Amino acid sequence: MTVYRTVKRYWEPEKTRTPAEKAPDPDLGHDVIPAERYTSKEFAALEWERLWSKVWLMGCWEGDLREVGDYVCTKIGNEHIVLTRAEDGSVNAFYNVCSHRGNQVAYGQRGNQKSFRCSFHYWEYDLKGRLIDVPDEETFPQGAPCEKLSIKTLPCDTWGGWVWFSLNPKVEPLEEFLGIIPEHLDPYHFERMVLVNDVTVEWDCNWKASVDAFNETYHVRGTHPQLLSMLEDYDVQIDCYERHSRYLIPFATVSTHVKDDEPVSELLQQYLEGFGFTDFQGPARDARRALQEFLRKNDKALGWDFSELNDDQLSDDYHYMIFPNITMNIHANSVMIFRQRPHETDPNKLYWDLQNYTLLREGDDVPPRPEHRQFKAGDESLGEVLDQDQSNLPMVQAGMNSAGFRGLWISDQELRIRHFHKTIDDYLFRSQIRLVD
Repeated sequence: MTVYRTVKRYWEPEKTRTPAEKAPDPDLGHDVIPAERYTSKEFAALEWERLWSKVWLMGCWEGDLREVGDYVCTKIGNEHIVLTRAEDGSVNAFYNVCSHRGNQVAYGQRGNQKSFRCSFHYWEYDLKGRLIDVPDEETFPQGAPCEKLSIKTLPCDTWGGWVWFSLNPKVEPLEEFLGIIPEHLDPYHFERMVLVNDVTVEWDCNWKASVDAFNETYHVRGTHPQLLSMLEDYDVQIDCYERHSRYLIPFATVSTHVKDDEPVSELLQQYLEGFGFTDFQGPARDARRALQEFLRKNDKALGWDFSELNDDQLSDDYHYMIFPNITMNIHANSVMIFRQRPHETDPNKLYWDLQNYTLLREGDDVPPRPEHRQFKAGDESLGEVLDQDQSNLPMVQAGMNSAGFRGLWISDQELRIRHFHKTIDDYLFRSQIRLVD
């Protein structure tokens, strides 16, 4: 019989900016989650109508819109969106479509322009999508009024070093949608981090299957057994809020699923060394507290400032899910983001965006922006852990389509999955949505 231990938490409520207290678990029942939610085109269409077109969505890294004229093209479903930095310093979002005959006006993934000219008939728009020139305007007997023919704009705002947009012209303010997120995560200062990896992978699975996979640690023992030597996968604090959720994963320790005298593994040693902690000599279970004490004492000397983080944040993964499709693995000096975007037509596919950001040390040079790479799952390695996940998910999706599958049978360790689906249902089946964390 396995004896489970309780991982000690190191934080003091009066001294920490990120709330670390356990939130009450919601009573969400124990019903099977139907597989049709992952496979049905009708359900995907309902999601588009009542979810994707209503919420705030992460559009791009704000670092890609540093200068006037910078723009980024992003895509959600069938909609192509342009995000820009205008002359007045504002960020803007508008549909990537010319009001004349529907051609796109912005090309490539990103760039810098003074204005946007349609390559078909040369209609010109400014950095806010306003029509400013129509060639041979006198040949339009009905006229070509700029105020009528400017491109439809979308709500746009910033938080955390990212630009957000919504397809819903009546969406609530971004701050209200994010709810608890800024209070919890502003102490990490994402705006000081720089992008170091930028990948889009085309996966053969539903977008929710991907969100599910990263919303629980129950799969670690079966899928990532090597990680048992460097993190706790069982005694994990789960917190569900109104829309969003998190779990707090102790890192730099050993899973309760392995024996007490586990030596320091190569993976654990690499994790410690990533913070400049190179001389740890104790047993593996003591590494977590030792790392916290090392960073609390030496962060300034190492070129970082972790004064706004609690001790657990110095070692652990504060793992947040921003509804509906942002997964964040957050560490004291880095964040890894997954953005799960639905396929335009096939519920059995998705676009999975992976971005890694790092907090530069004082005096470090800013690295060049990495080139964006896009490929199909399996064509390139994402690293051992993510390769293991991407090998599972197509098989999960195949099983979802089987007549022999009864639906998702969810444990307490997978509470975030049940909460995620409950929040989806709030959008799909409640007539009045007014949710505030």
